[in-house]
Amino acid sequence: MANLLRSAKSGSDWTQNELRAYNIAVQWQDAVTFFGVDPLPQPAVAQEVLTTLDADDMILDDNYKLLRYMDLAMNPAPTEESAVDDFAVHLLKLLGYLPRSRMARTRADIPLWICGEQCHAKTDVCIVDSDDILLLIEEDKRHKELKDPEPQLIAEAIAAFQMNNFRRERLLGQAPIASKVIPGITLVGSSPTFYKIPVTTELAEAVSLGEYPTPTVVFAHLPTVPRPARRWSEGMKPLDNRVHILRCYEAFKQFVNWYVSYGSCDLINLMTILEFRL
Repeated sequence: MANLLRSAKSGSDWTQNELRAYNIAVQWQDAVTFFGVDPLPQPAVAQEVLTTLDADDMILDDNYKLLRYMDLAMNPAPTEESAVDDFAVHLLKLLGYLPRSRMARTRADIPLWICGEQCHAKTDVCIVDSDDILLLIEEDKRHKELKDPEPQLIAEAIAAFQMNNFRRERLLGQAPIASKVIPGITLVGSSPTFYKIPVTTELAEAVSLGEYPTPTVVFAHLPTVPRPARRWSEGMKPLDNRVHILRCYEAFKQFVNWYVSYGSCDLINLMTILEFRL
């Protein structure tokens, strides 16, 4: 694996070959092992979200919109990318992932330093606060292009780690962090897969220089649903699927954390500046 070809590629062009080239493996875990809680917590949503099948029967507007966004996400137009992103943003807001200090961004362009060059990693959705990128979401677009979202998500996590440390060193005069577990989600319509992506300075520098690092193990969890073969077509529409998946989202909140503030420079502004320069 150390002899695999490495080249400067944007995150959207990463495949399983890049994961092998940078010694990254994905290990699947059950819910108890992955989330570290048993049983999974009850989701912090209105009861009607858990008991009402169709949008038109919802009482509250936010819950109606959640199911409308979900219906659109599960039946995307062939050339459309926004439906799943819109659903993800509304769902995260409804579940409490976006308190006042956090923002949801769509199509954010993060610089990715790879093989001595500066490329890009463009997220579908990310949550940021004034200090860090806290969560990444990548849509599975295989309905329109044959690309695996998993390597793209991992590339975005590495890019986020690089940029967070760039900000600390070059703008704030702070020491870089040595490692961080960056949470991520891939979505097929409304059906999620959850990831915990550990990124270290060694891995980030290896990607930057095009070198072979020591192993990195990414942990992943695929929610258990009653009809696994229909996971993608059903998504969160059936109530039994919806309840369990929402409990997974509730448990996943614990990994979407933040560090003590390192200064007044806003990460959102920094991303805008870097995008403009690129």
